[in-house]
Amino acid sequence: MMIITLLLSLMPMAGLFLMLLSGVGFIQDTKFFSSAPKEVRDVIKPREERFKGAHAIGWIMAAFSMLLMIGAFIIGAWNGIHNDFGFRQFFIRFTVMILLLKAFDILFFDWVLLCNAGFNFFPHFYPETKEVLGRYLFGYNWKTHLVHIIGGFAVSAVLAWVCSLI
Repeated sequence: MMIITLLLSLMPMAGLFLMLLSGVGFIQDTKFFSSAPKEVRDVIKPREERFKGAHAIGWIMAAFSMLLMIGAFIIGAWNGIHNDFGFRQFFIRFTVMILLLKAFDILFFDWVLLCNAGFNFFPHFYPETKEVLGRYLFGYNWKTHLVHIIGGFAVSAVLAWVCSLI
């Protein structure tokens, strides 16, 4: 059970990264930066399409990323139903998946990509962000992360309840 849950947890992580890449690298709409620190939002300049078709590629990538994330939970539910999971097993599976996704968000997106500009992810697409990125930004959105973590337990409980009824 746990190995499948851990493998399924990789799908939303890949989907979340693909979503970030599609928004930052291809769609390049400043609406995608609404959760970025104010310092970053203040320096980002609107962009023209990087190349013909970039926006379309970005939206296709974004749609695929949503399918990856939703698909992981559907596969997890189907597998659990197939293996006669009860509420507790479903709850543990979905909670682990959501918490690992949140940990990925905090550690990889916030710490590695945002706070360590040496990885050059954001500055590659938005060179003007190079000067404002730094370790001092880590934790800028801790309240949002806390809400997502608490909400993750509620979402897991609802998903587990629905799946245990099937």
